[in-house]
Amino acid sequence: MTRFTRAAGIGMAIVLSTGLPSAAMSLDPGTTGSVVADRVWELAKVGDESTLLELLRPDALSASGLDPHIRASLELFQSNFAKRETERAQKLKEAREEFEGHLAAYDADRSMVALSKALSGVVELQLLAPDDDALLGDPKIAGLLKSAEQAAHDAERRGEWLFASEIFYRLETIFDPAGTYKDDVDRLTKRLAMIRMYAPERLWELRNARRLAEGLDGLPPYNPYGDDYRAKLAGVTSTAVRTAIQRAAQQHIGRQSRDNPNGVTMNRLILGGIDAVRTMVTTTDLAATFPGLGNASKRNAFLARLDERRATVSGWDRDASAFDLRRVIDGVLSDAQETVNILPEAILHEFGNGAMGELDAYSAVIWPDEVARFRRSTEGEFTGVGIQIQLDELQNIKVVTPLEGTPAQRAGVRSGDIIKKIDGISAVGLDLDQAVEVITGPANTTVDITVERTNEETEEVEEIVFKLTRQRIDLPSIKGWEKTGPGDRDWDWFIDKNAGIGYVRLTGFTADSARDFDMAIREMRQQGLNGLIFDLRYNPGGLLDQAVEIASRFIPEGMVVRTVDANGVPQEQQNARGIKDWRDLSDLPVVILVNEGSASASEIVAGSVQAAAHQGKSKALIVGQRSFGKGSVQNVYMLPGGMSAMKLTTHYYRVDSPRMIHKLPGATEWGVDPDLAVDMLPSQQADALLLRRDADVLPLDETGAIIPDAEHPDPDTLLTDGIDLQVQTALVILQTQNLPVGATTSMSD
Repeated sequence: MTRFTRAAGIGMAIVLSTGLPSAAMSLDPGTTGSVVADRVWELAKVGDESTLLELLRPDALSASGLDPHIRASLELFQSNFAKRETERAQKLKEAREEFEGHLAAYDADRSMVALSKALSGVVELQLLAPDDDALLGDPKIAGLLKSAEQAAHDAERRGEWLFASEIFYRLETIFDPAGTYKDDVDRLTKRLAMIRMYAPERLWELRNARRLAEGLDGLPPYNPYGDDYRAKLAGVTSTAVRTAIQRAAQQHIGRQSRDNPNGVTMNRLILGGIDAVRTMVTTTDLAATFPGLGNASKRNAFLARLDERRATVSGWDRDASAFDLRRVIDGVLSDAQETVNILPEAILHEFGNGAMGELDAYSAVIWPDEVARFRRSTEGEFTGVGIQIQLDELQNIKVVTPLEGTPAQRAGVRSGDIIKKIDGISAVGLDLDQAVEVITGPANTTVDITVERTNEETEEVEEIVFKLTRQRIDLPSIKGWEKTGPGDRDWDWFIDKNAGIGYVRLTGFTADSARDFDMAIREMRQQGLNGLIFDLRYNPGGLLDQAVEIASRFIPEGMVVRTVDANGVPQEQQNARGIKDWRDLSDLPVVILVNEGSASASEIVAGSVQAAAHQGKSKALIVGQRSFGKGSVQNVYMLPGGMSAMKLTTHYYRVDSPRMIHKLPGATEWGVDPDLAVDMLPSQQADALLLRRDADVLPLDETGAIIPDAEHPDPDTLLTDGIDLQVQTALVILQTQNLPVGATTSMSD
């Protein structure tokens, strides 16, 4: 089993199979810059990293006509790739030693903390080692994995849900994509979600105990603000749940049909709902909220009735009807009231989640308390006060920055402020989700935020109360290389102004993405755009129409994406918009960056542009790592009562390629494979994300001005320190596409 993060090693085999000679054998002395550019592009296109690295050595190009700026870039590029391999060897050695230490600790005390750390060590080794089969065949590791599975099941039986979830999750990560422990992970995830919903203080106790067991400081005291499950269940109705399940049985892409006799049926959805309620009843930590679960006699009586109903449904030799569904739900509700006396809305909530959980990871009921968050994620806007927050090392809610032009910024909230109260109620102990829920709300309503700030003159800590009126807050999805001002569009779009290489990062496909993308391109065109890095890494997707619009900037004509049913039959096709003005980028050298965090709409753009480039319609490369593999279509439907909704997978996306984007169960191929795979070490990925996040934020004062002398990282550090090799590879490739005619190669046979 070879993991996709090591796909760079496949490149040479691809090159040899095409019969393409290596750079050293194909370029004679005196070859012009245009031919060098073509060879670089071709080597990248077929994924030949090793030969490409050889060609991109500064001493492989003659000094004549080679810009010193480009030479310095090539030298840094070579140095950073060598640095990566040195670091890989060192980190592999360190990871092995650390793993051995954790394994020894586990052998000594059999603690769950030591076991989790040992498994984490296996994951780290897996990301660094060249061969999974050899690694997992190691007797020490194989023995640990066998022991871990049993330990996880034992922890679950003891009610140690957090530890059991942690161990199963690490095992699933190690054995991905086989899905060996998927059901275990899903079950524990459901248990913890139920505890988070109905007994959040108990979840705090589990998390706090976990930290203490590891020798870490305890969490701040539990804060119940915004954690009332009754409020979250308001609006949950039997009619809405039944409607969602019926629609799923009729329209889900995996439903049973003549061509898919083993597909999902209404019977299976009903069984999933019953099983979820059973999971709820056997999650003993919920007894504090529902006392009936603490009574063994009542609990067992309810479980017996659930088992009877399950056996009845399992025995049906016919498809269940809407009447059957209603009869089962009404029966479960009645049984619950007669035994454990759980709130009906809670039973409906878990029955609905369990039924939809039988479908796929992207189909779900969107409950009343989730609708606002769902809209924020798809529409790129929300109503709030305009602050970015995070938890600091002491678990305080800290303002990263107020957003320019928002109520918080205008009122005087500053970067570094610590939020101590919200509407006069202590914010200590809130997690970020709780804080967001209570700070945001309907437009034109008010919220009081009390912050703690150190007076710069007296050095005394002051409490300041801000009365803020919530308003619509736009969330821009387009970012550039370096922030230059407080506004959403205040970016330096060039990663290399001398060579005219632009950089645009898209964080999601929202309603204004194409418009904002065009504004960035217009600015760069006006300043001399010669090549573009389009960064889609960690982009989770979004609106399909925006994906088609943006893909149309790179594809002059033909198909962008089509939807197909479960049998691959085309349903609807979206073609390129036929753009013929300055927005057309099809003749511009473009490198699109993707990784395992690129999903859905970002995969449509990357995959469709890659297909067009392979057909000679544009000059584009895909660089990075294989994308996530989310190529399915979800339709959103409002449910009766208007307070809940559902999203349901009804089709798959296909780009103009024989390969399916969507990761089907048991599949070994999915997503968009880069033309050139560039590996980054786990530490590089983490450092790049952190630096990029901090560099994107300029600390502002209450007037909206940038705070002078505030700490702010330079994004160029991503290149100079060799942190982001994927961006650096894209940059060097594009720089070579503009070599002057006088630049020649000195490589020969």
